[in-house]
Amino acid sequence: MTGTTAPRKGGRWIERWDPEDETFWKETGERTARRNLVYSVFSEHIGFSIWSLWSVMVLFMGPKYGIDPAGKFFLIATATFVGAFVRVPYTFAVARFGGRNWTVFSAVLLLAPTTAALVVMEPGTSYGTFLLVAALTGVGGGNFASSMTNINAFFPLRKKGWALGLNAGGGNIGVPVVQLAGLLVIATAGATHPRILLGAYIPLIVIAAALAYARMDNLAPVRNDTGAVREAVKDAHTWIMSFLYIGTFGSFIGYSFAFGLVLQTQFGRTPLQAASLTFIGPLLGSLIRPVGGALADRFGGARITLGTFVAMAAATGVVVFASQRHSLPVFLVGFVALFVLSGLGNGSTYKMIPGIFQAKALARGMGGEAAAAYGRRLSGASMGLIGAVGALGGLGINLVFREAFLSSGSGTAAFVTFLGFYAACCTVTWAVYLRRSVAPPLPEAGVEAKPQLTSV
Repeated sequence: MTGTTAPRKGGRWIERWDPEDETFWKETGERTARRNLVYSVFSEHIGFSIWSLWSVMVLFMGPKYGIDPAGKFFLIATATFVGAFVRVPYTFAVARFGGRNWTVFSAVLLLAPTTAALVVMEPGTSYGTFLLVAALTGVGGGNFASSMTNINAFFPLRKKGWALGLNAGGGNIGVPVVQLAGLLVIATAGATHPRILLGAYIPLIVIAAALAYARMDNLAPVRNDTGAVREAVKDAHTWIMSFLYIGTFGSFIGYSFAFGLVLQTQFGRTPLQAASLTFIGPLLGSLIRPVGGALADRFGGARITLGTFVAMAAATGVVVFASQRHSLPVFLVGFVALFVLSGLGNGSTYKMIPGIFQAKALARGMGGEAAAAYGRRLSGASMGLIGAVGALGGLGINLVFREAFLSSGSGTAAFVTFLGFYAACCTVTWAVYLRRSVAPPLPEAGVEAKPQLTSV
């Protein structure tokens, strides 16, 4: 592609887009990309809030609702599962309908679960109805996949770690924000007024859709590419990165949804006491995600990811100790550390994805824009799959918690299971991306020649 402008046709479609071209990026690309990033973050933020809505709603569900802790964990798990499932079609919708157009539609769609919850959230509603409404909130989880795929296409490789980290972190922070809003409602109006929280989100959803319609763009060069999808599905790195993303994002979203309920069930906290602590971990984990991407840009995603998993294993050990001793202060230290580390790893793992596929292009003899285009093509196709599988980690965490509390009334067994999984993640990261004798060539951050392993 040539030229230093990004001309549009009707409906805010940009016809030419070449972010790897320095002149294009400085004169036109960066300004346009940053504008789309801002409104993508806001829409994704609201999507995450709606997806994690039931992590707050269960705090409002007192004895009159007649639902035990296992049933509440299953409500949360249902929202997690649907959110993971819809990430795959949401990823491909960007190329089919355009990033701006799909952002508008997916934002408007959030009105359905929010309005449904507003109607049914009261004692006497059947458990099946609550399950159905919890499933509807899963559409908010899909917003992440489409947003990340869209923003990935806007930025050059050297900026992807920062841009994707900021986009995802701004979205992730929707989790603690809705939890803080729930705390405010419980503290002021009491635990019997969940409709105040739900009603507050309806105008925010409308604003997000309106801003996306007015300020975002579609990229005409981004088109559905079934060949890229097939190639991504067949590539082992798609599934290896999916496994690692279970360890980072799966941990973040699973713990975010379960934290308040664990505090209530294992440590006997009241809804207000639980809500006053629940938001801290997700907030810190969201804020640190762009830092993980920036560190990956500088030092290499594989290095940061491995260090993150080692630290997560250590933090889980602290949580196991605190759970056995029933020490809430030590438990909080370990659990909050898990949130921070998972956020850091979220940023570094997503930085690895485009780097891996661009490295494969370089290894095949491609160069310049050809290698960059191949990296965008394959990483965009794989992100939906990786994001969906990673989100299933959140489902797994809630199901493991459910089983642990059903069998023993404690989450200790669940944390021991998570510790073993983080050890496996450490092994895979080192064996595939850092052990030089077997690892594939992977690119230096921002460098196209002589790709090196450690900067993915």
